[in-house]
Amino acid sequence: MTYDPGNIFAKILRGELPAYRVYENDRVVAFLDIMPRAPGHTLVIPKAPARNLLDVEADDLAAVATGAQHIARAQMNVFAADGITVTQHNEKAGGQEVFHLHVHVLPRHTGVELKPPLSYKEAPDVLAAQAAKLKAALEG
Repeated sequence: MTYDPGNIFAKILRGELPAYRVYENDRVVAFLDIMPRAPGHTLVIPKAPARNLLDVEADDLAAVATGAQHIARAQMNVFAADGITVTQHNEKAGGQEVFHLHVHVLPRHTGVELKPPLSYKEAPDVLAAQAAKLKAALEG
């Protein structure tokens, strides 16, 4: 399998598509999922092209993991979360939908189930408000 530079996350990285960005450094970008399974559902992706865990460079994978931890810590406060779920899928059989490595970081609340994948598109004003709060916490 090869990396497709036309994937949606590559387009977000190039600024060709909008995203509710909450964090960025020299190696990763994090933005809200527009079809969240929970409020504050954030995706962390490497800036370098990588299809998934199977072909990512070790330094980029480490940066994604560190970024996910940074996001998770902020989500605990911003969303008054009881816990965090982190997922990462590889290839179609593994549940991967977009073929650019990404890690899902989801704030969780006791007794609240996740929405089914790709089942709900959040309103832009809600995403903008969540992104502003999370970004402020990450910068603070």
